[in-house]
Amino acid sequence: MAKNKTETTDADVYEFIKTFSNSEQKKKDSLELIEIMRNISGFEPKMYGPSIIGFGNYHYKYESGHEGDAPLIGFSPRKAAISLYTFTGLEEHEHLLKDFGKFKMGKACLYVNKLSDIDLNVLENMMKETIQFLEKKYGKN
Repeated sequence: MAKNKTETTDADVYEFIKTFSNSEQKKKDSLELIEIMRNISGFEPKMYGPSIIGFGNYHYKYESGHEGDAPLIGFSPRKAAISLYTFTGLEEHEHLLKDFGKFKMGKACLYVNKLSDIDLNVLENMMKETIQFLEKKYGKN
C-alpha cells in the first residue's frame, strides 16, 4: 500500500516558510495564518509531508479500506497561491463560501492569492465548523 503524504514530520515550520515561500507577502500571510489557526484549533503547527502546515489531527478510514491521518485544518504557501485546507467541500458547508472573498476551489482545498483577498472572519468561522464536523465524524484525538 502507498505511504500517505500527510504524515507528520519533524521539519521546522518556520524554516519551511522562510525557504519555501516565494515572496515576502506569502511569508507574512503564512505567519498570520499560523496565528489564526493556532488560536482557532488550540494546536501548535506541525509539518505534514513536505509542504503542508497542519493543526490538530484526525484519523480517517474510507469504505475502500484506505486510512490515514490528516490535520484538522492547515495550509501550504505554494508558488501559485496559498492552499487552504479549511473546508470540507460538502454541500451542507457551501454556505460558508458565500462572503469568503476572492478564491478558487480545488478538490480538497481553497486557493487564495493573499489573505487580503478574503474575509478573515469568514475564514475563522469556516475553520471552526470544519473542526467541529471532523471531530464529530472521526472523533477527537
